[in-house]
Amino acid sequence: MDAFFVSVELLERPDLVGKPVIVGGSGNRGVVAAASYAARAFGVHSAMPSVRARRLCPQAVFLPGNHQLYSEVSARVMALFARYTPEVEPLSLDEAFLDVTGAMRRLGTPESIAHQIRNEVFAQERLHCSVGAATTKFLAKLGSQAAKPKITPTGPGPGFEVLVIEPGTELAFLHPLPAKALWGVGKVTLEKLQRIGVETVGDLAALPVETVIGAVGKAHGRHLYDLAHARDPRQVEANLATKSVSHEETFAEDLFERQRLDRELVRMADSVGNRLRKSEIAGRTVTIKVRFGDFTTLTRSATQSGPVDSGAEIARVAKTLLDQIDPAPGVRLLGVGVTGLTEDTSRQLTLDLDGGSATSERPREVDAAIDDIRRKFGDGSIGPAVLVDGDGLRVKRKGDQQWGPDQ
Repeated sequence: MDAFFVSVELLERPDLVGKPVIVGGSGNRGVVAAASYAARAFGVHSAMPSVRARRLCPQAVFLPGNHQLYSEVSARVMALFARYTPEVEPLSLDEAFLDVTGAMRRLGTPESIAHQIRNEVFAQERLHCSVGAATTKFLAKLGSQAAKPKITPTGPGPGFEVLVIEPGTELAFLHPLPAKALWGVGKVTLEKLQRIGVETVGDLAALPVETVIGAVGKAHGRHLYDLAHARDPRQVEANLATKSVSHEETFAEDLFERQRLDRELVRMADSVGNRLRKSEIAGRTVTIKVRFGDFTTLTRSATQSGPVDSGAEIARVAKTLLDQIDPAPGVRLLGVGVTGLTEDTSRQLTLDLDGGSATSERPREVDAAIDDIRRKFGDGSIGPAVLVDGDGLRVKRKGDQQWGPDQ
C-alpha cells in the first residue's frame, strides 16, 4: 500500500490532501510511522525521529494515528486479496505476499492479476497500492518498492504501479541495485561489505562466497550470497500463527518511581491479556523489556507452568521480573509481552480461587465478565482500579503510543 497510514488519514481529512502530513509521535521522543509524498519531498521518511522530521519540514501536520482504523482497512484489503488466491501471507498491515500460481489459468498473467487487484483496491477503499511480481518473494518485494510513485521536489511523480520481473531477467534487475537493497544489509553489514569493495548487489555476486562469509559471518554471508544470485527458496506461507503479543511504550520523560512503573506494567498487561483473549490464545512465557535513558536495554522472562491470558496474571509475573532490575537510572521505555502461544487456553485449577492470596489465579469467569462489559460499553468502561486517575480509567489498547509520545 502507498503511504498507507497517511492515505487512510487523508480519506478522513480531505483538507490535508497535498500537504506534508506525518503520522507518528509528535513529541521529542516520537518517531515517524508514515509520511505523505509531500513530506517525503523534504527528506522525511518512516522510522525517522520526529524531531528531525520537524526540522526538515517545519510546516508538516502531525497526526497521532488510529491503529484501530488502519486494522479495519487492512482486514478488508487482505480479504480482497483472498478472493484472488488463498495463498496470502501478510507481512504487516499494509503489505502481503500472494502466490498466484494457481490463479493464472482463471485470471490471466501475473501482470493482469496485479492490475485487477490494484483497480479493485482503489474502487473499494479509494487507496493506491504498488505491486511487484517475480518468481521469488525477495524479488517480488523489491519489485513492489520499485513500482511505487517517485519522490520529487515538487511532489510524487508517477511510478510503474505494477512491475513484473520476468523469468530469466532476475539478475539484470537485481545486480545494478545498491547492496543495501538486500534483506539483512543494515548499516553495520553495509560497512563490512564496503570494506571489501562491495557497493552494488552485482559486486557482491561477483565475489567468491568464502570472501563474503569472511566479511559478515557464515550464515549471514551465505544468505546474502544466495540473494545476490536471486536464490530465495521460501514459499508464501498462508495462515501463519501469531508468535507473540506485546505492548511497549516510550515515555515523554524517564520514569524512576517503582510505583509508577508498576502501574504502567498493569496497564500494559491488561492490554496484552485483552488481546490474547480476543484471539482465543494464551502463552506460557511472560517477558518485560526495559530501556534506560542511555538506550541500554534489558529483558527478563519467566515461563509459567500453564498458559496465561489474564492481565492480572501477566502483571503479577511482570512485576516479579521488574524486581530484578534497578530503575534508578531512569526508564525511557517499558514493554510487556507473552510468547509460547497456544490455542489451548485451559488452565490447571487450584484450591485457592477466592482471590484471597496475592498470587492466586482469579476465576476465568471474572475475565469473561470483564470482556463482556467491554464489548458492550467500550474498553474504558472497566479495568484495574490502580489505573484510575484524575482523567478517569485509562486503559491501553493495541497501537496506543506505538510511535512514541506526543507533545
